[in-house]
Amino acid sequence: MNPILSQNLFLVKEHIGMFKAANNYDIYDPQTNQIIMNCRENNLGFFTKVFRFTDYKRATPFNVEITTASGEKLISVKRGIAIFRSTVEVFDEKDRLIGTFKQKFFSFGGRFEILDKNDKPAATLQGKWTGWDFKFSHENKQLAQVSKKWAGLGKEFFTSADNYVLQIEETVPSDSPLRQLILAAVMCIDMVLKE
Repeated sequence: MNPILSQNLFLVKEHIGMFKAANNYDIYDPQTNQIIMNCRENNLGFFTKVFRFTDYKRATPFNVEITTASGEKLISVKRGIAIFRSTVEVFDEKDRLIGTFKQKFFSFGGRFEILDKNDKPAATLQGKWTGWDFKFSHENKQLAQVSKKWAGLGKEFFTSADNYVLQIEETVPSDSPLRQLILAAVMCIDMVLKE
């Protein structure tokens, strides 16, 4: 696993545009404001592009690749067409399955069960429907948090509408595949729950 994934704090900035079909993000180190990763949804098919501008946007398939700033592949996140709920697959840099996310029915604010490659529960991602605040937890322990604000550098930092902060707890081992799953899930929040 790439050492860049051992960091605990990431600033995610969405590319905005009036007529954008693809979901693209830059991931920064908030301490240095340097881009450390890119998240790109390349090779969208014609019909997927068309449906991205309709009420069916949340049902469209996606294939997102997260790379280092220099283009080295880290993670890919894939989903087929989602009719009632999403099942998303996450692969490592060598296209080996790391785990899956399964969206829960009837959850306020959105909820995913994050499963490891053996289909065993690794974490739960739970959000609040009133805003952009999501927590990753497992067995009543918080693993990470995604929000629009971050208490860093001695002051509260609020991001803009299309930016958010991922903070992974230091208790998550630096070489754990759970870090890849958490980062991948952050990309899915926007595409599955918040669009």
